[in-house]
Amino acid sequence: MPARSVGPARGVDLPTDASDILGELKTSRLDFVARYYRDPASRWPTLSPGEVQRLSALGLKIVTVWESHSRRPDYFSYASGYYDALSAYRQAQSVGQPAGSAIYFAVDFNARGSDLYRVDQYFRGVTAGFAAAGSGRPEYRVGVYGSGAVCAMMKGERLAQYAWLSGSTAWEGSSGYSGWNIRQADQGARWAHLSFVHDANEATEDYGGFRLAGYDATPAPAIATAPPNPTDVAQQAPEPDHSLVGMIKSWF
Repeated sequence: MPARSVGPARGVDLPTDASDILGELKTSRLDFVARYYRDPASRWPTLSPGEVQRLSALGLKIVTVWESHSRRPDYFSYASGYYDALSAYRQAQSVGQPAGSAIYFAVDFNARGSDLYRVDQYFRGVTAGFAAAGSGRPEYRVGVYGSGAVCAMMKGERLAQYAWLSGSTAWEGSSGYSGWNIRQADQGARWAHLSFVHDANEATEDYGGFRLAGYDATPAPAIATAPPNPTDVAQQAPEPDHSLVGMIKSWF
């Protein structure tokens, strides 16, 4: 893998199995790949144990995010957060995600006004679900993906320990929000040297990612780089819709 110089961690989030692009990832000079836990009814592939092993073998960190009906304000409630947390927790354990790492939960719309109350209740449900799954001692930390307003509220209320700022910069509170751990490139911009469909991201030193134990590849420092923008990333296909699901969520 090409050497990296010191600077912000660089990564991508992918809607599909990263195993299909391992050759390019090996020479990509990336630090992390973000992949999804999903409802079993989704037509999009969820993160698998084999995928985690293959990415770990490349020396890449993995960031996990749960996404289900995340563009529907009416979906967000205490109950949906609780059951999403249980499902995400089980999937994390099934792929061997280590304790102390984070699972992000996506809020993929411009939440404001009464919608923020729904999101608040959802993350209270996530917190309770993690506590139940871990018998009062949850193994995983909570992250939030969304607007600046959502990220600020969830971290401010200590309902999330990590924030992933959406690339939709016109959303409430996003302009100038600096409390992020991961920041998605504006409007689905890409890293110019990569050929596959992805969103470009940068991250702070601690962003809740993980690599499986037993893989001894030493992660090299990240390339020094400014935040992704239209001059240094390719403006390719429209931003992929990661929130699509094939069927209505089943309630355990």
